Amino acid sequence: MADLGSLLWEAATIMVTGMVVVFLFLSVLIVLVQLLAKIAPEDAPPIQSTPRQAPPAPGNGVQPEVIAAITAAVHQYRSQKT
Repeated sequence: MADLGSLLWEAATIMVTGMVVVFLFLSVLIVLVQLLAKIAPEDAPPIQSTPRQAPPAPGNGVQPEVIAAITAAVHQYRSQKT
């Protein structure tokens, strides 16, 4: 069986090495992200869209005679159903 002190020393060495590697990796990552933020262009401002016109109201562009004919046909249909 190995000496307990040497096993603890090896475990501590591995733990410290892992912590240093993670710290260095995260430090490099932060520096690279900040560098990219300075180099990369900012987002373009949103394009201002022109206001749309309201859709035409029902009946616009339809001749009054056609509306009268449809109204009469609906009235006649309803009167026959009852």
